[in-house]
This record gives sequence, C-alpha cells and structure tokens, in this order.
Amino acid sequence: MAKIHVQLTADHLLYLTDLLSKGTLPVKIMKRATALFELHQGKTFGQVAQTLNVGYQTVSTWASKYKTQQLSVLIDQPRSGRPLEIDGSQQAKLTALACSQAPDGRSQWSLRLLADKAVELAYCDHLSHNQARLILKKTSCLPILSDSGALAKLIPST
Repeated sequence: MAKIHVQLTADHLLYLTDLLSKGTLPVKIMKRATALFELHQGKTFGQVAQTLNVGYQTVSTWASKYKTQQLSVLIDQPRSGRPLEIDGSQQAKLTALACSQAPDGRSQWSLRLLADKAVELAYCDHLSHNQARLILKKTSCLPILSDSGALAKLIPST
C-alpha cells in the first residue's frame, strides 16, 4: 500500500476539489493545491514533482507546511523585505527636481547627478542612482530617455 504523505480533512478535500475545478487560478495556488490533492491520493513526492515540474524538495516543503499551516500553505505569506526609505513627498521632490532645468554645463540631468543632488538638498539621507531610476520610471519622467530632457516626457506630443 502506498504511503499517504498528506491526509486531508473532508472539508479541505472538498475545498481543494472545488478550487481545482475552477477555470482560472494563479499558477502558484494551482500547483500547491494539485500537489496536496495528489499527495492525499497516495502519489509520492517524486511523482508529484514530475507532474507539476517542480523540485522534489518543493513538494516536500508544501506537504510539511500543510501539516502546520493547513490550507494557508496555498498562499504566500507576506515577506518582511526592506522598509521604504523614501516616502511619497520625497519622491515628488525628486520628480520635480528631474523636471527642472539641468545644472550649468549639462544638457540634462543624469541619474547619478539627480541622486547626489537629492541627498545634498536633504530630500533623503541616501539615494542610489538605481533607486532614482525606479522612482522616475513610475512617473514616466526619466531624463535620459529624451533628447530634450525630462520635461519633454511629461508634455504629450502631437
């Protein structure tokens, strides 16, 4: 007799069956639900891993997490991540700076120059040119993308 790696409760089995019968699901949830369902039916970690095109250890991790977290294993838990160091008003100041006249001797702002100027003006304690790029990318205000500077990016062309 095959070893059952996951023993689903009747409610969980009904929930997973219903969930998997839906037409659209995020791939992560579909794979995890399918893995739990197949493990309940007696398939091995290796068989499930091959079916879902994931690693053996991944299936094993889902099974062990199910035992402690139940169906919450289907959804990723929030990650701590690094806290934001520059808030909305500081981002707005950086965007306004990028849209302003470039310094003397320059035709337009560079990302490094913008980041250095933002720190100099005390908008934030430190700012990398990559952070500046990501902030300006959200506003479609990258100065290096247009020949006539950032201001031209904000004015719609006809």
